Amino acid sequence: MNSLEFKIVETLVVILLFFAGRFILSKSIERTVVEHLLQKTRGKIVRKIINTVMLLVTMTVVVMIWGVQSSEIVVFLSSVLAVVGVALFAQWSILSNITAGLILFFNHSVKLDDKIIIMEKDFNVEGRVSDIGLFFVIIKTDDDELITVPSNIFMQKMVKKKG
Repeated sequence: MNSLEFKIVETLVVILLFFAGRFILSKSIERTVVEHLLQKTRGKIVRKIINTVMLLVTMTVVVMIWGVQSSEIVVFLSSVLAVVGVALFAQWSILSNITAGLILFFNHSVKLDDKIIIMEKDFNVEGRVSDIGLFFVIIKTDDDELITVPSNIFMQKMVKKKG
């Protein structure tokens, strides 16, 4: 078997391992969601994150199989991270919203479809949590209005769950 054929076989093995791992982890996440009575949307988001990480690792391994040196990958990644770092530093609120969104999703007592009141000094916001995203929490009022609250602001406010 020559070098080209060997690289093709290695690439196919890595891709097959990616799909097998993705299938196994997806079923594991699904089972965990059912066993622990978690919301299905949480499982979807965790699945997306794991799939993205697995895809990046798979792509890195395939690129290395085909002869790209690790030093070239490091230079490329450090360049990309530098640009992203400057962009995030310029938009610090975006980074804080992403962090707050992850914390809200995994660690906050408020879940999707909960009826809540955001205790505000001047004006209380009352409604049902219709979406928790990385950047915003969307609340649907009884009048069918959608109120979008940045995730970092939502974390700073007192929130009361309605029974």
